[in-house]
Amino acid sequence: MSTTTNNTAGVLLGWFEPLRSWLDALGPVGTVLWLVLLILAIMMPVIIAVAFYVVWERKLIAWMHVRHGPMYVGFGVLQAFADVFKLLFKEVIRPSAAHKVLYILAPLITLAPALAAWAVVPFDTRMVLSNANAGLLYLLAMTSLAVYGVILAGWASNSKYAFLGAMRSAAQVVSYEIAMGFALVGVMVASGSLNLSEIVMAQSGDAGFLEWFWVPLLPLFVIYYVSGVAETNRSPFDVVEGESEIVAGHMVEYSGAVFALFFLAEYANMILVSFLTAIFFLGGWLSTIPAAWIPDIPVLSVILGDGWWWLFAKAFFFASCFVWFRATFPRYRYDQIMRLGWKVFIPLSIAWIAVTALMAYFGVFEAGA
Repeated sequence: MSTTTNNTAGVLLGWFEPLRSWLDALGPVGTVLWLVLLILAIMMPVIIAVAFYVVWERKLIAWMHVRHGPMYVGFGVLQAFADVFKLLFKEVIRPSAAHKVLYILAPLITLAPALAAWAVVPFDTRMVLSNANAGLLYLLAMTSLAVYGVILAGWASNSKYAFLGAMRSAAQVVSYEIAMGFALVGVMVASGSLNLSEIVMAQSGDAGFLEWFWVPLLPLFVIYYVSGVAETNRSPFDVVEGESEIVAGHMVEYSGAVFALFFLAEYANMILVSFLTAIFFLGGWLSTIPAAWIPDIPVLSVILGDGWWWLFAKAFFFASCFVWFRATFPRYRYDQIMRLGWKVFIPLSIAWIAVTALMAYFGVFEAGA
């Protein structure tokens, strides 16, 4: 474990130590306030990142299609806030025959797991809200709950189109969630831990990026990320929301701020998948450069050494790949999507779990080697 990572995380956390000491002196109330501040420190950047992710998506697709993209509202930078205000101030129209309670509850059930999953995501060696030993199981549990919001949204709308879209979405999410779960079993076998920080440190070593799990677990790496694209209903797996397929899926009867919750959940899940892919297969905050190659120059050694910026750079790449896929690939048919999940990804992931177990038995995975 590099001293650069420890020093960087220690400096960032040290800035807040006086505030934490003062809150601890207040007793249980101070402890609750400290936890609330930590949660807000993660949730607010995620929500802001979602807003700017939409702008980046529009701009990146525009570059790929040789168009301008957002360029007028604050030269395109403030377009994120314009989009947010537009959604918040639009009229919310609820179908007269919809179930009042479940209609409002459905987007909240979809959004809550997308935000709660960040509790166990480590950004650095000490920068994590909950360094739970069973963090991997917690992630699987949280990501599994979102499908209930999708089903409730279609059923509570009391619309045949919304309900049919919800059923298609639920079947797709469950199918690819199984493949994602099997891929994470391979990560667990390789690292020997369910703790996300320990999974990252299991990929440390003298060979830099060649120590990461993407090398021995390449099929699982591809399966996990592509399944993440499918589970978030993104192109080319967006038949649930495809206008040519079925109007707009389970959220067709939602508008205004209520629709914004589904929008927020989708993009928050995309960012979450990007971070988790980097953590599970690309070494998280570990530097791509072997420690022996980093020059002993004060500023340069910090930048090139391990740190949270590496994790953000890797996550940004995968988040941009979501956009790249949308701008490149045509939409799959629904039968092709289900065939890929059940007949290709699941059998391949099960087979590679066996291969991973053999590699672990013969000592291929050695943290720090």
